[in-house]
Amino acid sequence: MRKFFWAVIALIAVGTVGFFGIAPGYVESAMNRIDGKPLPKVSAEAIALHKTLTIVDLHSDTLMWKRDLMARGNRGHMDLPRLVDGNVALQVFSSVTKTPKGQNYDANGADSDNITLLAVAQMQPMRTWNSLLERSLWHATKLDRTVADAMGTLTKVIATPELDAMLERRAKGGPAMGALLSIEGLQNLEGKAANLDKLYAAGFRMAGLTHFFDNELAGSMHGIKKGGLTPLGRDVIRRMEDKGMIVDIAHCSRQCVTEILAMARRPVVSSHGGVQATCKVNRNLSDEHIRGVARTGGIIGIGYWDGAICDTDPKSVAKAMKHVRDLVGIDHVALGSDYDGATTVRFDTSKLVQVTQALLDAGFTHDEIRAVMGGNAVRLLREGLKPMAAAT
Repeated sequence: MRKFFWAVIALIAVGTVGFFGIAPGYVESAMNRIDGKPLPKVSAEAIALHKTLTIVDLHSDTLMWKRDLMARGNRGHMDLPRLVDGNVALQVFSSVTKTPKGQNYDANGADSDNITLLAVAQMQPMRTWNSLLERSLWHATKLDRTVADAMGTLTKVIATPELDAMLERRAKGGPAMGALLSIEGLQNLEGKAANLDKLYAAGFRMAGLTHFFDNELAGSMHGIKKGGLTPLGRDVIRRMEDKGMIVDIAHCSRQCVTEILAMARRPVVSSHGGVQATCKVNRNLSDEHIRGVARTGGIIGIGYWDGAICDTDPKSVAKAMKHVRDLVGIDHVALGSDYDGATTVRFDTSKLVQVTQALLDAGFTHDEIRAVMGGNAVRLLREGLKPMAAAT
């Protein structure tokens, strides 16, 4: 009997180690992959140009995973050493708080959640196990700890002065990088507009209204009803604009996007995705909505995975960017990798020179490449982070 008892204890211990120690890393490795297909040769011209760029990526889900951002990882797509290798000046880190079981691009209900199990397995604070708001606040804490560990080389960007100071340090040759917090779906408000104040206080400066399911604010492109904005959604957009939080239309239903563009008083972004003209996936933007984003003065971040560009080849990234440029102008094109967002890509952030090379191969000028790789995003952030009264 005693042997049986200790055998059971041993099995429980092994299971616990597997669940808490091994499973999170295994899941992350399986979901955030590099496909290993050949990459084009990079020219001396591309390497030299890339070193001079101010690069901004509008979307990464890295904070969702239990990984030390200060250390070079052997899984996933991004960490600080690899960001340095890629010459990234500013990375937007998104907070993912809920994803449905059986997640797909076509139709998902809001009655299931994969992130709860992940939060438990990663041994996150218990307050995050049943609160979407607390999950985002935990992501903000994780970033704050990384900023502290970076000892002055990483700046949390919450307003224009921090952005400009960081860029000035980079221009002088100093080690400097910025991080800005975003939200993937405002279901983390838990139905209360007042919770936006808590998120703003934690440093969040960009947010999309929906993720893979309809919520209290709006319909998702991947939801069941796919409706437009609710009264709460309209209220929250006005509050965001007043505060200096940038509205992200990624994942919103077509009706939701149309209604946001109609009421927007400030530039909006599509932080990560593609365009219907080059990749007919439902989440990607139609020409009508591309024109609408441009009318607000906004930008469109093009991703690197098959759901955005129907491929993982850098040439397909450039093809989508060329369509936006030719339709509405170079000022509205940007990077939106969706790294570490359960995506498979051809290259991680250390090899962003691949995008520079693809743009050169597609005939983009050096000035156009500067705009795409970060210049447009810097311009939008400088204005968008100002509270409404200060911007007018």
